[in-house]
Amino acid sequence: MAATSRGTSPVPPDVRPRLTVLSGPSGVGKSTVVSHMRKVHPEVWLSVSATTRKPRPGEKHGVHYFFVTDEEMDKLIANGELLEWAEFAGNRYGTPRNAVVERLEAGEPVLLEIELEGARQVKESMSDSQLVFLAPPNWDELVRRLTGRGTESAEVIERRLAAAKIELAAESEFDTTLVNTSVEDVARELLALMEVV
Repeated sequence: MAATSRGTSPVPPDVRPRLTVLSGPSGVGKSTVVSHMRKVHPEVWLSVSATTRKPRPGEKHGVHYFFVTDEEMDKLIANGELLEWAEFAGNRYGTPRNAVVERLEAGEPVLLEIELEGARQVKESMSDSQLVFLAPPNWDELVRRLTGRGTESAEVIERRLAAAKIELAAESEFDTTLVNTSVEDVARELLALMEVV
């Protein structure tokens, strides 16, 4: 499917692409898969989330996240400007609503890479969205990936592992599960689900 220029009139609803939501436990490799996929298919638009988390080394405002204060996040939530939001590992994350709707109406494939609670909220407000669960090959591999980052304290890692157990138990709520054994393979499968050729 060719990317539609923003200047054209909206695409009729019956041919409008579905919103695809990618979720899964922390450390499963969501960002890595999405990054690889967008190198191959840059026309897939990835929504940039707002977060109260501090930037990690190399992260840029407006590219990886919109880094906001707690007060700014309160305002976004109060004004209904977020499609979803959730608190995770002591920080809040949310998806700006307007940008997602505009891209879908222009006929562009849209991908959200968000946490479990956010995925549930999106399904509630946009029932035709497609939920994709990214699973690790096994628990030990997930633990290895989470502890191998080296960017978080032992306390944060413990919280992430506890959350991961809950997130893994929610797999049945999703439309499709992809197991992350190979970044290239998962990216290809995700593109096929989004009907991007």
